[in-house]
Amino acid sequence: MLEEIDDIAPKAEHFLATSPAYALPLHVPYLGMGSSYFAPLAFKYMGVPIQPEIASEYVNYLVPMALGENAVILSQSGRSTEALWARRLFKQYVAITNKPQSALGSNPKALLTVDLLAEDEQYSSSKTYVNTLLALFKGFGIDPAPALQVLRRNVPAYRRTGERIADAIFELINTRKIHGIYVVASGPNVATAYQAALILSESTKLSFTGMPMAQYDHGPKETAADSIVIQILARGASYERGQKLGETISRAGAHVFTIEEPEVSEHFSVLTNIVPFNYIAYELAEKLGIKETFVVGGKVTEVE
Repeated sequence: MLEEIDDIAPKAEHFLATSPAYALPLHVPYLGMGSSYFAPLAFKYMGVPIQPEIASEYVNYLVPMALGENAVILSQSGRSTEALWARRLFKQYVAITNKPQSALGSNPKALLTVDLLAEDEQYSSSKTYVNTLLALFKGFGIDPAPALQVLRRNVPAYRRTGERIADAIFELINTRKIHGIYVVASGPNVATAYQAALILSESTKLSFTGMPMAQYDHGPKETAADSIVIQILARGASYERGQKLGETISRAGAHVFTIEEPEVSEHFSVLTNIVPFNYIAYELAEKLGIKETFVVGGKVTEVE
């Protein structure tokens, strides 16, 4: 798991350096599950005119009256059942996957297949999630190279942050009755909060809840006493509100931790802010003695 996390920056640089030029469509659905849904959601909150949807709910509840002209379907494995179901709803689609020869990437309807070039992953999505973000930045004509340089340079700091927060969480859950663990963020980093909660839950078997910071402010903050809240901050429209909320819930008894990368703008912070969470997941799983990431099901969800 640690080797995969340490490989985030090299695989990201490899993708930017070697993937061919392409353009992604706008004003169409972007369909995925889990991490593959969260990544395009970040761009919706950057103002990119796309329609991120949870693939299963789109297929089962938003079935169009006629075949759609185009869509983007994301699946890191290229085998997720819900992503494969979505193929039948469109005349053509763009596939974004780590497995271009998969059923998603090699289908005749795939007008374009973007290879994420992250190679195999056995644990929670780390390098593949970052490469999915890069694939979207590139397809929308946005250059993420400067932010990637910051990521590469600051990886040691992200690991230290992960170790520090994992140590603190481990002590808290072993010395207090913690009744809620939240990851909250605003704007593009709402996707980071969802992704962080996903990988932390998978890796540690503890229940982490990711949500928009403002949604947390609208009720769940009442659980602040004896809870753990990891705030993701970035300089943007909600920055001061996030700071004030952190102070408020700290006074109410919450144990508040902060993830922030001040060297990049809010949009590009989605690339950097997720990395400390990968290290938190690894370190906390080690402390808890968790040896397997996927026990109840496999890494790839295939529905019969």
